[in-house]
Amino acid sequence: MRAILYIGHGTRSKEGAEEAKSFIHRVMERIDVEIQEISFLELTKPGIEEGFLRCVDRGATEITVVPLFLLAAGHIKEDIPQALSHLCKRFPHINVNIRDPFGVQGKILDGIAELVRNTVFDLSPHDSILIVGRGSSDKSIHSAFAAISQGISERLEIENCAVCFLAATEPRLQEGVETISKHAAGKIIVIPYLLFSGLLLKEVDQMVRQRLELGQQIIHTGQLSKHRVIEDIIIERATKSE
Repeated sequence: MRAILYIGHGTRSKEGAEEAKSFIHRVMERIDVEIQEISFLELTKPGIEEGFLRCVDRGATEITVVPLFLLAAGHIKEDIPQALSHLCKRFPHINVNIRDPFGVQGKILDGIAELVRNTVFDLSPHDSILIVGRGSSDKSIHSAFAAISQGISERLEIENCAVCFLAATEPRLQEGVETISKHAAGKIIVIPYLLFSGLLLKEVDQMVRQRLELGQQIIHTGQLSKHRVIEDIIIERATKSE
């Protein structure tokens, strides 16, 4: 019997954890598979092992693992395979298929562009865009965000588009905001490249509020899971045949 195991990142934020679980439940309701379980890599329960064992206890003979991660970095390349490796050895009769992260794809960029248009009704070519990533020491992250920046810039026809990060790599959020502010002729639209709310999104919220208090025209779109395209991509990954 087939099962689907969703793996989220996890967060110390209770609000963010509940939001992630609610989002995954919406996805589960759209998929006709009896055994579906939620798990998290860290900070939020249930963990990966607990989610995997729940699938086994419910009679799974094949488990499709769906990581809810936007880009391939250390968690996808190392942490999740490592967490699953001993389970695969423990249950060799179970066929485990790990899906890829979302990656840089047109559907997501189209969704982000639509999210921006729905958030900023008077969008102008003179506005500026600041994309805020989680950040990683993985060098591929910079090339991925370069492609994301270019794709969003082209879709919204806004030339001044920059990227900054919340952790692990440069430029950081403060530097990114200050740099783009120097060249901003209109509004600054901040796009947090994050799936769910949590402590990292609160950091972006705080920065935006501080800038608004200084009289700057700045707004942010909120988390990406607000757009249905993310649900669609997860469903596509979870249900595709090998």
